[in-house]
Amino acid sequence: MWNQACSQSLGGMTSHKAVTSKRATLQILPCTVSQLLSAPQVSNDTFAICDWELNQVSVVGIIRGFAPFVTYIQYSVDDMTGPALNVKQWVSEDCVPMTFTSPGTYVRVIGSLRNFNGQRSLLAMNIRCIKDLNEITSHMLEVVQAHKQFFGKVFDVNMNTTSASLSGRVLSQSGGGHFEGTLPNGLSTIQGQVLHVIRRFSVRECGISLHDVKTQLNYLSMRDIRSSLVLLVNEGHIFSTLDEHHFKATEQ
Repeated sequence: MWNQACSQSLGGMTSHKAVTSKRATLQILPCTVSQLLSAPQVSNDTFAICDWELNQVSVVGIIRGFAPFVTYIQYSVDDMTGPALNVKQWVSEDCVPMTFTSPGTYVRVIGSLRNFNGQRSLLAMNIRCIKDLNEITSHMLEVVQAHKQFFGKVFDVNMNTTSASLSGRVLSQSGGGHFEGTLPNGLSTIQGQVLHVIRRFSVRECGISLHDVKTQLNYLSMRDIRSSLVLLVNEGHIFSTLDEHHFKATEQ
């Protein structure tokens, strides 16, 4: 299914590298919620994964809640890879929203990632109820296949990058402030995101404060950030500087 979609049209994603202007013949990029929430923002309403600009993406998850407004309906969609993602579906005379809104419904959402008032949301172009639960497994396989093919990465079942795909890579900054690098084995996606931010700011003498970490990762809860910091300190990946609320990475 995904292979057929790849060859149909342009529009799935665009390379953000300055030296090239490549376009992938990808109609829709399968993603997880965690990948969308952690994708670097390269412009006002543009996000990227590994230097590829995202246009249309698809996610599969369960509706945790919804809130109707005058011009749109907002859903909370959770695929268990990270915090739930807000999904906005505009309501108009020509666009009739889906009638199922009860929590516990599995859906496939196709849309574009947007930033509304500092909060990431998926602007839905299509929301469809999933009747065959095999489609959930199929979507995760499509995510792994797509990202391995286009980004040269191999993921585990939790969509954490494995050591096989990261071997030999050195931390570096690319366009739009996106950082890539080798993560220690055993870190979760959230712990890896916290470590990336601390590495970025370790060039400072005092490192980065807990408040600034939260600012950089505003889509994560303070509880998740604190627990990640405790683990990273205990395993020697970071250390405190000025006080217990400022940190630097042991390896930059």
